[in-house]
Amino acid sequence: MAEVHGQVMAQLDQFPRLVLDQLPTPLLPLPNLSADLARSVYIKRDDLLGPAMGGNKARKLDYLMAEAQALGAVKVATFGGLQSNHARMTAAVARQLGMEPHLFFFEHRPQHLRGNLLINQLLGAHMHFIPFGGGGGASMTLETTNWLVRWVARARLGRHYFIPVGGHNRLGCLGYVRAALEIENQARGLGIEDAWVVMPAGTGGTLAGILAGLTLIGSSLKPIAIDVGKLWKTFSKSIAHMATELCLCLQVSHTIAASDIPLIEGRYVGERYGIPSAAGNAAIERLARLEGILLDPIYTGKAFAGLLDQVKQGGLGRDGPLIFWHTGGSPGLFAFPEQWSDPAGDIWLEVDLG
Repeated sequence: MAEVHGQVMAQLDQFPRLVLDQLPTPLLPLPNLSADLARSVYIKRDDLLGPAMGGNKARKLDYLMAEAQALGAVKVATFGGLQSNHARMTAAVARQLGMEPHLFFFEHRPQHLRGNLLINQLLGAHMHFIPFGGGGGASMTLETTNWLVRWVARARLGRHYFIPVGGHNRLGCLGYVRAALEIENQARGLGIEDAWVVMPAGTGGTLAGILAGLTLIGSSLKPIAIDVGKLWKTFSKSIAHMATELCLCLQVSHTIAASDIPLIEGRYVGERYGIPSAAGNAAIERLARLEGILLDPIYTGKAFAGLLDQVKQGGLGRDGPLIFWHTGGSPGLFAFPEQWSDPAGDIWLEVDLG
């Protein structure tokens, strides 16, 4: 495996890349949760990547913004949901590189800018709210949506560097092929084998990169993603196409079919994308109180709720190690203060000093 690992890394090194943060991110045991679930559980802390309160999109932006810089881009545009971590981090990196960030949201402008939207405002990002009412609810494919928004951005901005939703293209997803090699090294160092690696799936780029990377090096790690949006038509097909493209990009002819995609769709979304779910909120509180680690209500909270339910139902086996890939998103906690406004009586204490 070491030889194949080196070959894949050599191919990755052919692509220009910024280094926006220190890598690798930690792979840490969760002793209290492990005792609670009676099996070994670990967490991959990509939430510790930066900038602007961090998250996994730094890995994609390493490649995407390197290309934007090489092309001499003055403006950078992307899009996402109102609490998009990708949009926030794109704006932050653009400012670091002296570029003008433009963020598109196909919803009404909220009365109050909270969470990621507030950070976008602090970064001076140009936010375009266009409530055209299309997309979402799996009404369009990921590819069609990207094409439509690219057209809208070109019409409004003129010349600019366009990044698809979630950084979901071949160049951006290379960041998670590299991440797959990283976690394989860490898992071997800790003696972890045959572990399920559970992650959120919004646009599926993280899963596509990790699946391609682990497949290419013959890893025993088994990725599985929890859909947090129910956003895209033929979602598994899109992820399979991207994973196959990544293999070809790295000079390996390997076809990954839609039926090969380890994705649990729809089950843990709740009401819809961008809206917290009761199960997700309960999962956030459980991890916070057991391990002091914060998740968010849009992405990681729902995915962690999926992990807990799959453990309960036996969907991840009855034993063997688990790894939860924390992709970040903590600003989303502050977008929904009403979700946390009723503290439990056992921890809320007011002392009358009068």
